[in-house]
Amino acid sequence: MSGPRTVRDQTFDVLRDRELTPIFGNPGSTEVPFLSGLPEDLRFVLALHEGSVVGLATGWALGRDEPAFALLHTTAGLGNAVGALATARVNRAPLVVLVGQQDRRHLPYEPFLTGRLRGLAGEYPIWVDEPTRAQDLPAAISRASHEAATHRGPALVIAPMDDWSAPADDVREPAAPERVVRAARADDEAVQGLADFLAHASSPALVVGAGNDSEDGWAAAVALAERLNAPVFQESFGARAGFPQDHRLYGGVLPADRPRLRERLAPYDAVLVVGAPAFRQSPYTEGAFAEPGTRIAVVGDNADEVHRSAGELALLAPPAAVCRRLAEVVPQRDSAAPEPFTPPPAPDPPGAGEPLLAGHVISALAERLPEDAVVVEEAPVDRPEIHDRLLARRPLGFVSAAMGGLGFALAGSTGLRMALPERPVVAVVGDGSSLYGIQALWSAAYYRVGALFVILSNKGYVIMDRLAERAGAAGPWPGFEVDIAGLARAQGCDARQIADLDTLTATLDEVVPELATREEPLLLDVAIAPTTTFAP
Repeated sequence: MSGPRTVRDQTFDVLRDRELTPIFGNPGSTEVPFLSGLPEDLRFVLALHEGSVVGLATGWALGRDEPAFALLHTTAGLGNAVGALATARVNRAPLVVLVGQQDRRHLPYEPFLTGRLRGLAGEYPIWVDEPTRAQDLPAAISRASHEAATHRGPALVIAPMDDWSAPADDVREPAAPERVVRAARADDEAVQGLADFLAHASSPALVVGAGNDSEDGWAAAVALAERLNAPVFQESFGARAGFPQDHRLYGGVLPADRPRLRERLAPYDAVLVVGAPAFRQSPYTEGAFAEPGTRIAVVGDNADEVHRSAGELALLAPPAAVCRRLAEVVPQRDSAAPEPFTPPPAPDPPGAGEPLLAGHVISALAERLPEDAVVVEEAPVDRPEIHDRLLARRPLGFVSAAMGGLGFALAGSTGLRMALPERPVVAVVGDGSSLYGIQALWSAAYYRVGALFVILSNKGYVIMDRLAERAGAAGPWPGFEVDIAGLARAQGCDARQIADLDTLTATLDEVVPELATREEPLLLDVAIAPTTTFAP
């Protein structure tokens, strides 16, 4: 290497050390000095919109369970990406987000493309840094990777474009540790309160969430549930599944309003919430989360979730380690096993001239998807039926945009498939939802990412009609006629339009067996009748 080392050179070393070598981005002028002549071992992955940039990085981070690196362009880029950053935050996806800024030397004059960036994304970043001098930039990126991994969300670093050519400071020690060790021990003193909480219960239950979605988390929760012989419920609006949903003790997804939640939890005198807040709900309704006879405790490693949970006891600790230790120390319960969760039967086939329903599509997928499939959900009005039928049978078997914002699924599933090329990835997406992130299909096609996108096309925002009905408001909302399959083909993604059950089942019989090895994306634009009921 000729010439003195620069801040850019030092930053590239940080990216290599932290395994942040895929750079997901949609660049602008403020990123040119960083990207020009990029070394061959740093792979640039292009997306056509900043929401897709962050969505791709989010999927990559979730699939690898490690930080991913996203590059955004000053005010416009960060502004476009805020919704996707909100999804990354609530989905607990560790992201290092580098945001370009105008040249440091004339920032006081607010030149063209100057960004007021520190607060632009609001409270969604878990950490934001604007290094005081160019030489602090590599350490800021290093620290951002630690912050993202510890606090499970996007950590932002703002980088003026002239910083990259500044001479590196290789003498002073870096302002971030080279290695961070996160404790995973759950000793007897730490778990004693929870052990007593469960041991004194006559009818305990568990609630699991996205924070328990790992091989260790599932195994530990299974061991504890079998020790207690207790039902296990999935949190409402969860980003991921925290327990094998084909297990005999699985009890289904918790209702998302307080009256039904109280009814569901009423039979239990002790509820331990694992890797989730207690409780995420919508819309607001009067009353407590649980009846007075139901005690609540929480264990999780997300401080924000633990601190805002309504429970009498909370333990901020790794949930898998805590559950594993609890399974060793709580007494074995020999009471009758709870009734297992049973998926509803598939709807009868449509009659002559009748349209497909969402249930037909979801049931057909449930009958065919392999055990290791990753289902990415973004179909709000049909989410309850997806929960009932497409059960997660392996860790990372279910992924959703827990934030509630739309536009994640197409990009997120593409990133997941890039990170997990050996697993089938299927996105089940409403047509309205798909239009918030349709640009991601270009990246899926360009990078030959073999995900399957199943679009439930009801020609409108049907969730709004159902919510308006619940609120006693007027409707319906305006519908739309958009050729989703045509938009996919225009971006190089193969697409098929489906309007009847025979074509649907024949297509799935053809496509599903090859999902694990498929190298090209495919979109199925399936025409369905609007869903008429909704109970999240």
